[in-house]
Amino acid sequence: MTTDSPQEIPFQGARIRFDSKKCFDEVVRALLADVGGKPLMIDDLPAKFESWESYKAEVESHAGPSGFILFAVMNHGAWIKKVGIQKKVVRFIIGNPVLAITMLRHDLTAGLFAPVELIVIEEDQDQSSLTYVRPSSLMAVETNEPLLAAARELDAKLQALAAKVTMA
Repeated sequence: MTTDSPQEIPFQGARIRFDSKKCFDEVVRALLADVGGKPLMIDDLPAKFESWESYKAEVESHAGPSGFILFAVMNHGAWIKKVGIQKKVVRFIIGNPVLAITMLRHDLTAGLFAPVELIVIEEDQDQSSLTYVRPSSLMAVETNEPLLAAARELDAKLQALAAKVTMA
């Protein structure tokens, strides 16, 4: 479909926040213990494997107990100190191509929000929070029941991971 002007498709995302009685460092350690401590360079993998099955096996070998793989870490806390904000804040990008394909096969634009992003923030009195945007609220913006069903499965996996790493 070709048009002279862009098509605007409004949608509304839902932020999910888990407050934790664990300190920031404990939540980060728990998250990294589940998704891996070193980001996987996923873009380098496809050329190394001939088939989906061999690629899938390699990807799954990197997945943590919750089924996610660490792709990137962005330490916002390192640079916000320059403007006087003295909080630890780290953004994590996690996902799994084996999970992502369950959504992308129904709508390639779901790839705008796969992998998913989490942010862990140091709160007051040695507590922390973990926040993300519910994937299904971002991916399924038009009627697409198969996409919505797959995205809701991702919602459940992400919620289970967040609960696991933030529980005291």
